Amino acid sequence: LGTKLSMKKLMLGAQVLGLKLQAYASVGDAIGVMLPNSAGVAVVFTALQGIGRVPAMINFSSGVASIRATCTAAKVTTILTSKAFIEKGRMQPLIDDLSKDIRIVYLDDIRATIGTADKIKGLLAGLKPRVQRKPDDPAVILFTSGSEGTPKGVVLSHRNILVNIAQGLSRMDMNTEDRVFNALPVFHSFGLVVGTILPLVEGVPLYMYPTPLHYRIIPELVYDKEATILFGTDTFLNGYARAAHPYDMRKVRILLAGAEAVKERTRQLYMDKFGVRIFEGYGVTETAPGLAMGTPLAAKAGTLGRILPLIETRLEDVPGIPPVQGDMRVGRLHVAGPNVMLGYLRAEKPGVLEAPVGGWYDTGDIVGLDAQNYVRIMGRAKRFAKIGGEMVSLSAVEALAAEIWPSAISVAASLPDPRKGERIVLLTQDGKAARDAFIKHVREKGVSELNIPAEIMIIDKVPLLGSGKPDFVAAATLARERVAARKDAA
Repeated sequence: LGTKLSMKKLMLGAQVLGLKLQAYASVGDAIGVMLPNSAGVAVVFTALQGIGRVPAMINFSSGVASIRATCTAAKVTTILTSKAFIEKGRMQPLIDDLSKDIRIVYLDDIRATIGTADKIKGLLAGLKPRVQRKPDDPAVILFTSGSEGTPKGVVLSHRNILVNIAQGLSRMDMNTEDRVFNALPVFHSFGLVVGTILPLVEGVPLYMYPTPLHYRIIPELVYDKEATILFGTDTFLNGYARAAHPYDMRKVRILLAGAEAVKERTRQLYMDKFGVRIFEGYGVTETAPGLAMGTPLAAKAGTLGRILPLIETRLEDVPGIPPVQGDMRVGRLHVAGPNVMLGYLRAEKPGVLEAPVGGWYDTGDIVGLDAQNYVRIMGRAKRFAKIGGEMVSLSAVEALAAEIWPSAISVAASLPDPRKGERIVLLTQDGKAARDAFIKHVREKGVSELNIPAEIMIIDKVPLLGSGKPDFVAAATLARERVAARKDAA
């Protein structure tokens, strides 16, 4: 947004702002932050750390009901935001609703009250935090995307975040000569920890852009800022590649994708058009977020790289899925380690921390692990359909759809079926998609015909979350509504 800060200016701004924010929450309490990627959000985040308040990063794209649930879970009574942001984002109706019982504080108004005396106090404070915190104290509250249910608050400690950054840097070759471009939202763990905190901790210049959806503008800025490191999701990276000039990515040497599986078409597009290799990372918000990462020295086709150092893994057998497939052990992945969250906060029990039992977190992912701890994702435990007693991965159905209609986003949903227990419906944006083509492709590949969806629905737009992931809950709801509407019409 045109603001440029050195590290000294960032710290001075944080000290000055911290004095102004102390009155809005007590030490250790949560305070909502609803801001886009900008230098401003880095100052606010740092200011809250310095005064011992816990920033709760609000997903402003999730809707009023979801935001209310997250605020209830984390006992957030105050949200920090910006008038300019609310105006440009056309979010005044959202603010009007939230302000009925949540205090909305505009940083524009606070900035106007900062005088010379405040700046002198901030300067005298130096680099020391005003409130000392312990490594295992809460550092931030992020909220799960709600892609498969009601969002939960994920409480991460200072140790969780700093250990995970060290784990990532043990595999990623990043140095102060690099330049990071981050358009991923800071309410998402990938955008906050990997895209924002990691460069600041490592002392790497960081360029922040307010939205990942400007597919034409972002490649030009990557070129203009001579970015060498870029983060994204498959959906966003595909959009940039279609709009970008081949020279826009000339300096990019590390391109790390996460949050959703990278399609082979996207990977090939970047290699053919830009000569850039996409590496995938695997993680979840609950592990701050990194669990595994592909790198030039740790790459294996079809995997997401190796499990990061200090992480213990345990595989739980899943009925209907063979526990050994080829050279991989397969099962539901449980992890433990210093980067595993302090616990969950739920709207049903506001402010009550639910710590992982025994320090182990159940990822809910069905994965394969080989002898060197390379990870292959088979699907989500909750994203399997049980058809005639057999478990069928909805992720695998989506991967097949991406091979047939690579330019369209497709999402598979499981609906009840009186005869087979469940049936798969594929929602896709490709107007020419047909079940016959899917059947033909499955037979040519020699894949089980259980992967063939019972029905293909053509829709205008697949529902997406703010993080860029498909919204599986909304997609399943849409499929059910269409089926119900047909029955009513009949």
